[in-house]
Amino acid sequence: MAIDTTQLEAAIRNAIPVAHLEIEDQSSGCGESYAIILVSPAFEGKNTLARHRMVNEMLKNEIAQMHAFSQVCPYLL
Repeated sequence: MAIDTTQLEAAIRNAIPVAHLEIEDQSSGCGESYAIILVSPAFEGKNTLARHRMVNEMLKNEIAQMHAFSQVCPYLL
């Protein structure tokens, strides 16, 4: 079952405070591949690997329904 952009955005915003969020469906609308840019104050003091693990954990149910997922998660833009 594919995920849509609205579901993905809701899952992110319900899990973490968001300063900036961009979601791109890279699968031509079928919901199989997403790329996100996520900036959050929750990332303060965490290195890149820790931020990615944090996002992977909070979106594990959504990511399980995708073919591909990429993320850029800087602390500040």
